[in-house]
This record gives sequence, structure tokens and C-alpha cells, in this order.
Amino acid sequence: MVRIICDGDYGIDDALATLFLLGRADVELVAVGTVHGNAPSDAAAANALQVLDVAGRRDIPVAVGAQRPLAQPLDISALVHGEDGLGGQARPVPGLHPEPVSAAEQLVRIAREQPGECTVVATGPLTNLALALLLEPRLPGLVRNVVVMGGTMREPGNFSPFAEANIWHDPEAAALVLGAGWPLTLVGLDVTMRTWLDESDVHRIAAAPGPKAEFAHSILRHYLKFYRGRHARPGCPLHDPSAAVLAVRPDLASCEEVPVRVELRGEQTRGMLVVDRREFAEHNVPLIDVATEIDRDGLVAEFLAGLLGA
Repeated sequence: MVRIICDGDYGIDDALATLFLLGRADVELVAVGTVHGNAPSDAAAANALQVLDVAGRRDIPVAVGAQRPLAQPLDISALVHGEDGLGGQARPVPGLHPEPVSAAEQLVRIAREQPGECTVVATGPLTNLALALLLEPRLPGLVRNVVVMGGTMREPGNFSPFAEANIWHDPEAAALVLGAGWPLTLVGLDVTMRTWLDESDVHRIAAAPGPKAEFAHSILRHYLKFYRGRHARPGCPLHDPSAAVLAVRPDLASCEEVPVRVELRGEQTRGMLVVDRREFAEHNVPLIDVATEIDRDGLVAEFLAGLLGA
């Protein structure tokens, strides 16, 4: 059993990632934290509660996290995910409310109570994880591992020419988290842009029975429209679902262990991952596992099986 804490900005692909995890018999979703990014953090919490309600898991706690980045102005990705973060499909859920603690406080509490047991799957900006590290410096030794959807080494950025969106939305937080020394895997654009959900996959979701599939298809419509406009091809990449799948099936990817820094000052390169490949690279930079190759067919099959209960 893989025990998972999700931390995300609960746009469309965060929702899909969570629905996948909730469909796995070998996963226990312990808690959810929300952060700014695809939607404001409080709206993201409402979206997360809606996802849990759709899946019949109203028992899972959701905590509202950071409302803004550590050091830069707030920016919300409404173009990609819609004004509500769910492509116009957000609905209030009567009787469900967030926890009375922050996402960072919730993460620290669970890690202390269940040391070494939980995997953190982060699918948004890393502000909550950074704040949790400041609250509890021992946190890297209290979680099993961390899987982050973020960054890119070779693929062009999707927010700037060099930066992936989750890292760009809070580079200072990303620098703290990537430098903390815990077991961390980066699942970035180098692999997620290869996990394209094609038309046949979308048709399979549309034809599947049940509230999870119906909800997934409803939120995918906005996402598919955005990506068709950007890439002139049908379908969409599985950014956040890729991180969720690899948290339970790491064998579907190949990783390279490399020293990584986050660029904080560059006018054009802020939020870029700087990978030092020199033979004499600095030894004080933590090594991070970065996913570089992906079994696309295997990952999409796992995602659809979890999402649709197949």
C-alpha cells in the first residue's frame, strides 16, 4: 500500500491525477493540500473537495495552503484551466469544508505522526512544501519520498522559453524544496510532453459509465481546446497524472541522477532548472532523480485503468 499526500493547485490535470489515485486499490490517499497556481488556493481547495465528492471520498481531509508565492506577485493560469480552475465545471459541495489548518501544517503533522510512511505527490507550485520545511527542518527524514511534477531539462518551457509553470510560479520555493536533500523525483516536461492522451483515449473516457468518467470528460473539454490551439493536434499531455502514476509505478520511467539548481535572478531564465553536467560539478548541490524516459503506452494504460476502474 502506497500512502500518499497530494499537494496541488487543483486545475484540470491535478483533478485527473487525484481521480487516478482514488481508483487504485494499492493507494491510500491520506490528505490533500492546495496551493496557488491554476486557481487561487481557496478555490483550489473547493475544486479538490469537489473531486473527492465525485469519487465518493468525502472523508479525505483538504487543507488550504499558500495564497501567493514566497517572493513574487501571484499569477493564476486561468487561460489553461479556466477561471475556476476546472474548465467551467467547478460546483460547490454542500457540507464539505477545508480543515482549520494550513496545508503546510497538515503535511508536517502527518509526517510527524507517520514518520517514513507517506509519499508526497506535488502537482503545483512548491510553496506549501517550502513552508513545511521551514516549520519542520527534519521533514526530509519524515517522509518516504517526494514526487514533483515540475521542471524541464531539454524540453522547452511551457511558461517561459526555459521554465516549466510549476517551478516558475514560485522559484524560491522550488529552490528550497529541491535543495532539501530528501528522496525526490522530478517528473518534468521531458517526459510529460510524451504522455499525450490521444483521441481514442478521450473517446474511451467519454464512453465510460459512472460519475468519475463523466466528470473527467467534462473538465477535459476545456483542456483539449487549449492544447489544440497551442499545438495544433488533438489530445493533451498528462502532466500531473504522470507524476501520480510514477509515484506508484516508478518502473515506467527511467531517471538520471543529476545536481540541479533553480535559477532565481535571470531576466529571461528565472525558474529554469540548471543542471550541472561538468565532471567537476560542485559537490554541495543535492542530486535529484529526474525522469528522462517514459513508457508512454504503459503510463496511459495505468492512468486509464485507475481513472475508469478497469
